Amino acid sequence: MSQKPKLSVLLKLSEYLLAYKAHLLGAALALIFTAGVTLAMGEGVRVLIDEGFIGGSTEQLKQAAKLIIGIAVLMAGGTYIRFYLVSWLGERVSSDLRQTVFDHLLTLHPSYFEENRSGEIMSRLTTDTTLLQSVIGSSASMALRSSLTFVGGLIMLLVTNLKLAGVVLLAVPLVLVPILFFGRRVRSLSRASQDTIADVGSYAGEIIQQIKTVQSYTQEQNERAAFGSHVEAAFNVARKRIRQRAMLIAAVIALIFSGIVSMIWVGGNDVINGVMTGGELGAFVFYAIIVGGSVATISEVIGEVQRAAGAAERLFELMQVSSVITAPKTPTSTSNLPASVTFDKVTFCYPSRPAQPALKDFSLTIEHGQSLALVGPSGAGKSTVFELLQRFYDPTMGSITIGGADLTQLDPQQLRREMAVVSQQPSLFSGNVMHNIRYGNPQASDEQVVAAATAAHAHGFISALPDGYESFLGEQGVRLSGGQRQRVAIARAILKDPRILLLDEATSALDSESEFHVQQALDGLMEGRTSIVIAHRLATIRDADLIAVMDGGQIIATGTHDQLLESSPLYRRLSELQFRDGN
Repeated sequence: MSQKPKLSVLLKLSEYLLAYKAHLLGAALALIFTAGVTLAMGEGVRVLIDEGFIGGSTEQLKQAAKLIIGIAVLMAGGTYIRFYLVSWLGERVSSDLRQTVFDHLLTLHPSYFEENRSGEIMSRLTTDTTLLQSVIGSSASMALRSSLTFVGGLIMLLVTNLKLAGVVLLAVPLVLVPILFFGRRVRSLSRASQDTIADVGSYAGEIIQQIKTVQSYTQEQNERAAFGSHVEAAFNVARKRIRQRAMLIAAVIALIFSGIVSMIWVGGNDVINGVMTGGELGAFVFYAIIVGGSVATISEVIGEVQRAAGAAERLFELMQVSSVITAPKTPTSTSNLPASVTFDKVTFCYPSRPAQPALKDFSLTIEHGQSLALVGPSGAGKSTVFELLQRFYDPTMGSITIGGADLTQLDPQQLRREMAVVSQQPSLFSGNVMHNIRYGNPQASDEQVVAAATAAHAHGFISALPDGYESFLGEQGVRLSGGQRQRVAIARAILKDPRILLLDEATSALDSESEFHVQQALDGLMEGRTSIVIAHRLATIRDADLIAVMDGGQIIATGTHDQLLESSPLYRRLSELQFRDGN
């Protein structure tokens, strides 16, 4: 898309605002009321000067003062209502937008997140929505109020003195010129500013996540310099944007006050010559200041509106991304399908590597309740089997079926409910133990969670934690050891009670004692389920019903452990290497 965000994208926000018609109507009425009361203040100024000061009447002066105080009270009340309702709308729409974007992100296919940085996405979800909240809840209100007072002030100028109004109207086009000229530049820099801020957040987030690696390689100084360059790039873009806005505001203020001084000079001569009263000139000056102030406010706010246009564009870009993995209109139910899996002549290339097939003419059948082990060197395509089976991607050629039903005919969510994955690096959330295990079944009772943890050989160490199942695990479960994280993940899988179990090198990174406990938990979890295991440690899969040896995205041999030792040179070589090393 163009780097110059179009203000028309802000119109898309109207559907969010219109969802709260009562608040919107109340804010509009309060806005109109306060604008009208502000303009009425000019009449109070005229009465105060003509009938109070010049008339020399103490009683008239008192009445004029009461009038102005009354108008000020009405203005304060209207401003309170307007500020509350408009700020409420800004916060509400910002929250709704944030929720809508997040809900949409959850539907996108994993490859989108592989191709786009998480920091960039988070910046759009947080910084951009916060900017929109500020614009809707403050800047937009100021712009609308200023527009109303500008129009009303011009009308009152014409009513008060036509000749002086002509002087003011001559100045208005001169003020609009810098708004249009500098506004275009501000708009082009606003999107760039948001993008560079996102770069800063993305880079910082990555370094913080990998802080141990940074420190172990003593790269702190280099990372400081690299982050500094990102910060400076963001600052330079912001500086250019600020300079353009400052020039815009300065030009508008200079032109406005030049016009006001010219108007006062002309009006002052009329007062001296008796053409108009001092009160009329005072009221006219008041209205002129109102008009000038409104134009100045609009010129200042227009920069924020331009930034909001860029932020809105970035948000709507996210919402317009469609997932390549979708459910069919009438999906086949998975509840009565047997948990058998068939890969039929599957060829697949990752979107980022379209010329390098991860799987080539891959065919394999796993019967219901059978355990299958996938072995082979790194890059053989083992993990890709799991990616396709969960339908994170669709095959380039061939088909994958469960119980005879093609995966493309199933609802992806229903399909994934039938499966549970335990990986080499289990993903834990920064909540407590109870939350992480219950993620497998949010409706599970506390007793069911404890039972799942017990079956996963995890209850003992969980009970020893400072707060037991309520213990906070830290980001990605950092407060647990590798084996403990694995057992929590296994407990989660047990609680989900899947029919198909996917184990991705679940014990390869563990010490002997942790591996013993995890393997016991896995043996219990696999019982009665269709299981597919990726393993580097061949000792853990000797009892698998079927072992498939993979290399270069293809199956080169299948059989039991003993059969493959006789028929597959690759499997025999892998086995000899491992058992010679005592693994």
